[in-house]
Amino acid sequence: QVQLVESGGGLVQAGGSLRLSCSASGRTGSSYATGWFRQAPGKEREFVAAVSRSGGRTNYADSVKGRFTISRDNAKNTVYLQMNSLKPEDMAIYYCAARTSPPGYSGTYSLPHEYPYWGQGTQVTVSS
Repeated sequence: QVQLVESGGGLVQAGGSLRLSCSASGRTGSSYATGWFRQAPGKEREFVAAVSRSGGRTNYADSVKGRFTISRDNAKNTVYLQMNSLKPEDMAIYYCAARTSPPGYSGTYSLPHEYPYWGQGTQVTVSS
């Protein structure tokens, strides 16, 4: 089992930046592939970004490419989401999710059902 805690959300003006953190505890001896998802009121949870367990591979939703950057520090058991040039449409609750990867697989995952472990979410509000 692994527990995930997000932090770093808040209120920011359009064009501003935030950095979200996802800290893992519990069985973190093996690194987990990690993803960020978001959910706005009345909308389904959507993929934002993902990073492989080593950090060598990343994947982004088209809507955030060039503005968001996902990274990880395995020594700190933490994954980050740097969000720049924020837009009102980025406003949502942001969740991090984690899963183990099969031996030999070093890629990322972008579907919610692929992740068994989830954090409680952190609110990002973007004012126009």
